[in-house]
Amino acid sequence: MHFHRIDYTRHEPIAFRALLSASQQVHEGALGHDLAELVFLRVSQLNGCSYCIDMHATALRKAGLEPRKLDTVAGWRESRFFDARERAALAWAEALTTLPAGAPPDACYDALAAHFDAQGISALTMAIALINAWNRLGVGLQPALP
Repeated sequence: MHFHRIDYTRHEPIAFRALLSASQQVHEGALGHDLAELVFLRVSQLNGCSYCIDMHATALRKAGLEPRKLDTVAGWRESRFFDARERAALAWAEALTTLPAGAPPDACYDALAAHFDAQGISALTMAIALINAWNRLGVGLQPALP
């Protein structure tokens, strides 16, 4: 991996490996690969991390996600391609990514709780926290696109 600024993987290898390990756990957990990648893609879009957008869109294409669904992730609220569970997860991801707006409203949490148990909500919230960390690394230190 090449960096426009500095190589954080070399200067903070233990923290990098811990973040990578936590991300791998999320991918192997309760959310499932496609939902985790959808959330990672949407948060990366919100944060403007081109490296992460490319990575997660590529992963979703490789997983066989329908192209029209992938093309409408940024407009998921208006798209017919997302089910209620995905919509709840994406709404939660947006609410936690845009924290300056305040805590997510109870209605957002209630919609989430209708589709996810406590473990699922924990896994989703952890996934959102992790991709936000990766996005800050990507936007701030600018790894080059492969």
